[in-house]
Amino acid sequence: MLPKVIKLDLQNIAPKKIRQVANVLIEGGLVIIPTETVYGVAANYNNPESIERLYRIKQRPRTKPFSLIVDRKEAIEYYAQGIPILAYKLIDRFWPGPLTIVLSAYQGSVGLRMPDHPFVLKLIAELNFPLACPSANISGEPAPKNIEEALQSLGPEVDLAVDAGRSQIGCASSVVDLTVRPFRMLREAAIKEKEIREVANKKNILFVCTGNSCRSVMAEAYLKKKIREHKKDNLIVSSAGIAMLDGLQTTPETAALLEEEGIDVSGHLSQRVSPLLIKKSDLILVMEKLHEDRIREWVPEVKNRLFLLKEFAKIDDEAGLDIKDPIGKPMKDYQEVFAIIRQAIDRIVGVI
Repeated sequence: MLPKVIKLDLQNIAPKKIRQVANVLIEGGLVIIPTETVYGVAANYNNPESIERLYRIKQRPRTKPFSLIVDRKEAIEYYAQGIPILAYKLIDRFWPGPLTIVLSAYQGSVGLRMPDHPFVLKLIAELNFPLACPSANISGEPAPKNIEEALQSLGPEVDLAVDAGRSQIGCASSVVDLTVRPFRMLREAAIKEKEIREVANKKNILFVCTGNSCRSVMAEAYLKKKIREHKKDNLIVSSAGIAMLDGLQTTPETAALLEEEGIDVSGHLSQRVSPLLIKKSDLILVMEKLHEDRIREWVPEVKNRLFLLKEFAKIDDEAGLDIKDPIGKPMKDYQEVFAIIRQAIDRIVGVI
């Protein structure tokens, strides 16, 4: 007997339908659900009976664990440990999306994915337990791209099904194993190994100041210029502030100084530094000890790749290693700050 099928309008997902699916999962049931890749069958990962039933209906070996689906990038830290920089780079680039990442866990390893599907993300947010969600087919058979194929494969074995039309991508997520170095591609599907390798081969450099409107903007823009000159296309440069709202433009003085260097920053908009931005960076360069202390406090594990930018400048300055904030000061102060930043970056670009 086939289960009840709930039809979804993805433009207007009714909260009561999310709750209806959540209740079945809370009670230990199995539900066929849509994702952007293929249709999956969801189960409460914390319920041993549900997981045992999931293994049975899929005819899947018990030695092959189920991956989890999550609704936030930060969730990887709830389930994994010893997370490498590459994991943060990949989730920043590909999540939400069709990439499952295998990471070291407290017991063995765990596969994690954040689907790019509005219903699934809302459903996970409604629950207080992780979801296993393999494709809704018997192991070894083609993964279902629509509800009809899913019901044909597993329909009589589940308690509820959700129909949101044909899957957008129509093939399984790619799976990359980050418990080994270099990484290992376990399944090449929606995302190709070439794309993973491109991300892995890039180095992220992050400049941090207070407001992301002058010092870090100067540093980002000038390093990008030097990168182009030296043809170092493996570097990605960004900047952020520790205490500023997103979306503010650079100061007029900074824009004028950089214009003299042939650099246009008229499109720059400030962003506030976030843990993910820090964790995906290979090198974090800050303007003041205050910024260094704040980042060490937020994300202590990055201490070995966190430096004061002025450490790289050959300047004997009794004032110390801070590059002072020129906001509200004359143009002369901006010029002095930029001179220090430029000297530091001229040295850095030769070694990165």
